[in-house]
Amino acid sequence: MSYYQHTSAIVDDGAQIGDGSRVWHFVHVCGGARIGKGVSLGQNVFVGNKVVIGDNCKVQNNVSVYDNVTLEEGVFCGPSMVFTNVYNPRSLIERKDQYRDTLVKKGATLGANCTIVCGVTIGEFAFVGAGAVINKDVPSYALMVGVPARQIGWMSEFGEQLALPVTGEGEVACQHTNARYVLNGNTLSKVDVQ
Repeated sequence: MSYYQHTSAIVDDGAQIGDGSRVWHFVHVCGGARIGKGVSLGQNVFVGNKVVIGDNCKVQNNVSVYDNVTLEEGVFCGPSMVFTNVYNPRSLIERKDQYRDTLVKKGATLGANCTIVCGVTIGEFAFVGAGAVINKDVPSYALMVGVPARQIGWMSEFGEQLALPVTGEGEVACQHTNARYVLNGNTLSKVDVQ
């Protein structure tokens, strides 16, 4: 085994877990899950069968990553945040054939206790604040807060808020990395400097 597994964790036969990953106390990874390298699954995490978790993700304590959720490389899932996979669940009506896909793109942060309603895409390096409820797609680099969530700004890849309006035109450098970001309408792009 090329990853760490605490003795209280359950990893079902067939699960794929990459080198250097850590599976902590009371975690359950289902047999169909595919987990990359350098991933940390905190205490009491559940990972479903139809889940893909990319390299270097951090899934903090008490998070359930249900079927049809994909986390790309470097996603941070804060403590007790919530994914869903059925839009209109009922205990008395079987809806397992109605799972909606949720995609969280590279480098995104999902804050503690936030809720991600199924069927959305969260863009690269987006930042969802603690307790927010995401019920629609989130642009790359967007800073989202509230219930339901609304965009209040933009974040750098370093994880600092950028001094730009939500919409309009502008250009700014990250104060930590000097990487440059350009706002065009409601789209923020990182500029590669040669």
